Amino acid sequence: MLQGFKKFILRGNVVDLAVGVVVGAAFSGFITALVKDLLTPFIAAIVKAPDFSVLSFTVNGSKFAYGDLLNAFISFVIVAVAVYFFVVLPVNALIARVHHEPKREPTTKLCPECANEIPIIAKRCGFCTSILEK
Repeated sequence: MLQGFKKFILRGNVVDLAVGVVVGAAFSGFITALVKDLLTPFIAAIVKAPDFSVLSFTVNGSKFAYGDLLNAFISFVIVAVAVYFFVVLPVNALIARVHHEPKREPTTKLCPECANEIPIIAKRCGFCTSILEK
């Protein structure tokens, strides 16, 4: 029983997932600080209203505090924008710079007589039957 558990834990994808969760938790703190300390005050300076939680309306004596929902939505959008522009775009650019597709060797060539496309290893054209030079 313990042997199976050990095999399960030491699988590559379980360890990768654990590392991803730990790094994600640390990264979450970074993104939260970025949004709270830099982006939200910047938006508050533009809009001149740093907190929307006091916004509400009343219908038949029931109070609808839509300001909290608005705060949560704005926070979500700011986090999504911050993650996209500060993480996704730079990582994609870095991966594109590092990862190059290997050049593919051609598999076809043009027949010099009839200009049809034929396999590169062909010794005779399948269209005009001319003998091909190497």
